[in-house]
Amino acid sequence: MMAVGRRVVAGILSVLLLGALTACSQRASEWTDAEYAIAAGGPTGVYYDYGSHLAEALSADLDIRIVGQETAGSVDNLLRVESGEALLGFAQGDAAADAVAGTGAFDAPLQVRALARLYDEYVQVVVRGDSDISSLPELEGRTVSLGAENSGVNVIASRVLDTAGVGIGSVRDPQLDLGESIAAMERGEIDGFFWVGGLPTPGIAALSQTMSVRLLPIEQDWVNEVNDRYSDAYRPADVPAGTYGIAASAPTMAVPNYLVTSSSTPDGVARDILTGLFDARLRIAGEVPTAALLDRRSAIFTGPVPLHPGAVEYYRDLRG
Repeated sequence: MMAVGRRVVAGILSVLLLGALTACSQRASEWTDAEYAIAAGGPTGVYYDYGSHLAEALSADLDIRIVGQETAGSVDNLLRVESGEALLGFAQGDAAADAVAGTGAFDAPLQVRALARLYDEYVQVVVRGDSDISSLPELEGRTVSLGAENSGVNVIASRVLDTAGVGIGSVRDPQLDLGESIAAMERGEIDGFFWVGGLPTPGIAALSQTMSVRLLPIEQDWVNEVNDRYSDAYRPADVPAGTYGIAASAPTMAVPNYLVTSSSTPDGVARDILTGLFDARLRIAGEVPTAALLDRRSAIFTGPVPLHPGAVEYYRDLRG
């Protein structure tokens, strides 16, 4: 009986090993032994949180080495994907649209393609709870961080202020990333800061535990004007009451967020990434709530950024 038991256990182990080998063999052949990176933003934002967990999931599921890479944000991420420094990157829809058109922060079109629309990000203009600032025009003459250089935050902040009638030159802008902005506000060195990210953004949530904060309203008329002047990538939205301890919902604007890759990424690699992304959705959502917003039906709506051909195949196969 003991011999029979040993044979049964050995058989089970063989089946498990065969299954593991089969899973690895199903990975596209275009992968190499190189270490890959996901351009994932600053360490206190949702991008980095999401990107780091996605890197862990893809590494385990595909038996590859992939890491989350700290960056300045959307513009930086797009440039890193274009240069090959990163395989994947998170990017706001407006910055990605500028990238493929070669406008705004980009001198020439970038050869980047979208893999999926992930979730919507919210523009958040944060001031202290006891601040005398109650509207965007009152930021004139103040010290306000409009986001780090080469960030999508900087792109949106400039557009919003322009629409609200606030000249960029009238604001003292130290160009801080989110972590630096939070630290500067805690020290009383700035009057406010712009951020664009999912809700709740971990760094701002932590800040709200140590000091009272408010969000300045971005009215729908301003959202419409930003769309008319720049890029039809935005929609009116509200930050719900209770977020960061705010008493009432705050009107703002939202912009979609895409996962992008180079147009030269092999189709098989793109399909593997999407399989891993959707398979890990609920696992990642346990740590990063915005990951739960990923949806196969809306993931394909990435215009004006074209879907990667491998992504087109992936979504077409799902329908079949």
